[in-house]
Amino acid sequence: MNIENQVLGLINLSSWIKEFLAKNSAEYNENDSDFELLLRKSEMENPWFTIDNQKFALQQWSDLLTEENIKNWIKEYSVSKTTKRVGLILAGNIPLVGFHDVISVVLSNHIPVIKLSSKDRLMVPFLLEKWKELSVDNVDYEFVERLENFDAVIATGSNNTARYLEYYFKNHLNIIRKNRTSIAVLKGDETVDELKLLAHDIFQYFGLGCRNVTRILIPHDFVIDRLFESFIGFQDIINHNKYANNYEYNRAVYLLNQDKFWDNNFVMMKEDDKLFSPLSVINFSRYSSLDDVKSFIAENEENIQCIVAKEELGLDSVYFGEAQNPGLDTYADNVDTMKFLEVI
Repeated sequence: MNIENQVLGLINLSSWIKEFLAKNSAEYNENDSDFELLLRKSEMENPWFTIDNQKFALQQWSDLLTEENIKNWIKEYSVSKTTKRVGLILAGNIPLVGFHDVISVVLSNHIPVIKLSSKDRLMVPFLLEKWKELSVDNVDYEFVERLENFDAVIATGSNNTARYLEYYFKNHLNIIRKNRTSIAVLKGDETVDELKLLAHDIFQYFGLGCRNVTRILIPHDFVIDRLFESFIGFQDIINHNKYANNYEYNRAVYLLNQDKFWDNNFVMMKEDDKLFSPLSVINFSRYSSLDDVKSFIAENEENIQCIVAKEELGLDSVYFGEAQNPGLDTYADNVDTMKFLEVI
């Protein structure tokens, strides 16, 4: 396998996606491409995968897969001299969430043996076939219903599933990923524009991704209404049936329990120490000092995927609006997949 040819294929794939997004119409017509029809079918099978969210994911990948980005990424690693079969159990919480693992395996000179999520079973096969079509060399991969005959495994699941996977694959080299979420830390002097960008970190993909913010840490004197005002641009989210069902259910539970919460008719905020919040709810807490924030982060490090904050706070964070724009060298659970693939 010639890795240079695979990289060229990825660059061509990026160009193909850009062209598709540029000329594609949101309105159905008889000339719609096979890929557009596939996106529509994907949304019918999984209503969380709206056309807009699928195209957002595609845009992110087309921006990532440039020659400069790919070469800067893989130059830090050595290509395996022995080709192995790497089992991949992909997640399906957001569109194409497992595509990074697939690319990593191929560019490490291994063969991905892929068990797709039932929630995201169409886009990955299509893009892999397109990558193969646009590459000089063949791109080797395999789709399976059950993992067998593999040398290592990378699997993603819930915390409960992860315990089962850890036991099941205990005799194999593995990366087993669990639930994670993301937080935001506000200094208090954020501008309206910065808070609007934070809204993207919260609501993109309906809040289903591990890089979505579910908990906000705010100073004691911060006015909650400032956040609600910044969320208005996402008010149409309540028109999505599955999201609305979650909102109505959680609101009913809070009312029955006589819990205190803030509500703007499409999202709720609750003062709660929990890191994870239910869908349609954002937990928040107030802090007295930056040391309090750092202690909270240290205590929850294994469950935090991403921190959104101003750079001046010194928290190893990303800027507002950037949570859903990870680089190729940003790894789920902060475990370097490429290093793992070097030595299997």
